Amino acid sequence: MHPIRIAVVGVGNCCSALVQGIHHYRKAGERETIGLMHWDIGGYRPQDIEIAAAFDIDTRKVGKDVSEAIFEKPNCTTIFCADVARTGTKVRMGRVLDGCSPHMGEYPDQCTFLVSDEAQPEKEDVVAALRETGAEILVNYLPVGSEEAARFYVECALEAGVALVNNIPVFIASDPRWAARFEEKGLPLIGDDIKSQLGATIIHRSLVDLFKKRGVKLERTYQINTGGNTDFLNMLNRDRLLSKKTSKTEAVQSMAAERLDEMNIHVGPSDYVPWQKDNKVCFIRLEGRVFGGVPLNIELRLSVEDSPNSAGIVIDAIRCCKLALDRGTRGILHAPAAFFMKHPPVQLTDAEAYRLTEDFIQGPHKEQPRGKSLHLHSQAARQAEEYRGIR
Repeated sequence: MHPIRIAVVGVGNCCSALVQGIHHYRKAGERETIGLMHWDIGGYRPQDIEIAAAFDIDTRKVGKDVSEAIFEKPNCTTIFCADVARTGTKVRMGRVLDGCSPHMGEYPDQCTFLVSDEAQPEKEDVVAALRETGAEILVNYLPVGSEEAARFYVECALEAGVALVNNIPVFIASDPRWAARFEEKGLPLIGDDIKSQLGATIIHRSLVDLFKKRGVKLERTYQINTGGNTDFLNMLNRDRLLSKKTSKTEAVQSMAAERLDEMNIHVGPSDYVPWQKDNKVCFIRLEGRVFGGVPLNIELRLSVEDSPNSAGIVIDAIRCCKLALDRGTRGILHAPAAFFMKHPPVQLTDAEAYRLTEDFIQGPHKEQPRGKSLHLHSQAARQAEEYRGIR
């Protein structure tokens, strides 16, 4: 199989976990499958992913090989593969735009990008880099709230003829206008906002779905998260949280038997605790009524290293995107999007999304019939309009 050449925007903790994982599984070989949902996807293994290009705005990373940059401050995720081989790919200066919240300047150890406008690339520079390096898929790891920056790089991907895995809650796949442009270009797209492998969203969704299936009336619920990485620091700016809150809330609401009133559901980041570093602590509570209207409640605490938790999903999303490129599949990959992402164009139950994603991986002969596909597209358009209304 040919390698999968990806371009990464944002060489932070999530990128560090992904790159470490690629090299970890390359060294370990097939005997090491812990943490992987799939060792092989259409003939592609984790070690078949190569970093063709990388962009960041932190001058501590720019100009360094990706293998070095992933361990630079402010990255603080667990180092589980310290001897990452040199990639031969140096981190390029990216476009700042709104990729760094103004308040981050108060934390110089967390954000360093004192660079002139002249040093930042224009659109044609990024497009040229994507083409010259042979990148096939753009992996978006920008911070939450990077609306302008995300759209800048998506435009670059479209012009360069590069597919997209959108890991952040800037709504690209779930906006029919963007989805249509990828389809017109013949490019696959997976988005928006990555679910962790076993994180707050997937657990919260599962519990809400369990309430529904067991006949329990869900009356109110919350999810509160704390962490100490740059993502949580970035989200101290509440103005950047609208899309994130919408994404996480809709992921949970979509599993409920009846939509909860907005006063009875709270899902979102809570606070930045520096000493937690990349460890995320989540608190979930659900209140409801069982047989005879008798009340019950569930409380759960989850502690997990945030970035490796997402890398376990991204490594599969990249390979599914590559399969689509090989097959000439264009536009939104609905099943992988629903399985891998919090805010896909069409919300499915996790069980159904899993089944359809396995069908997608097995090949075109297993994919959903055209009628089902058309239904998904029309449903995606309706949901995207609803989401815009919510925003």
